[in-house]
Amino acid sequence: MVEQDTIKLLRECDAGIKMGVASIEEVQDHVTDGAFRQRLNSCKDEHDKLKHEIQARLDAFHDEGKNPNAVAKGMSWMKTNVKLTMDESDATIADLMTDGCNMGVKSLNRYLNQYEAADERTKDIAKRLIHLEEQLAVDIRKYL
Repeated sequence: MVEQDTIKLLRECDAGIKMGVASIEEVQDHVTDGAFRQRLNSCKDEHDKLKHEIQARLDAFHDEGKNPNAVAKGMSWMKTNVKLTMDESDATIADLMTDGCNMGVKSLNRYLNQYEAADERTKDIAKRLIHLEEQLAVDIRKYL
């Protein structure tokens, strides 16, 4: 049970990171404020570091990981592009990113509860990812 929950939680973290990085990449060229762009790049780098840690753990379990849900990814892409077409401002981007962070935090907390038998190392990775998302949402509030 521990190994199953560990793998499942790692997969969800993997999918969450892929979704977060894709979202950042989608908006970063539209950001006009240099500090805001730098904060997004920094967050992306932190996600990439966690991604490598997760991938190493998944490799140890001989698991491929998980891609984000195609429907969720498509809906996110559509929402982002529609909103940016109507208003390509840093405030719009901050709003989109805040919504994404909040959804990520909610999902990851649900998975932490669902896969409670996961090993502590994997739970720590999930908690660090949650903290990254929470901190980004706080840091970009000034752009809303």
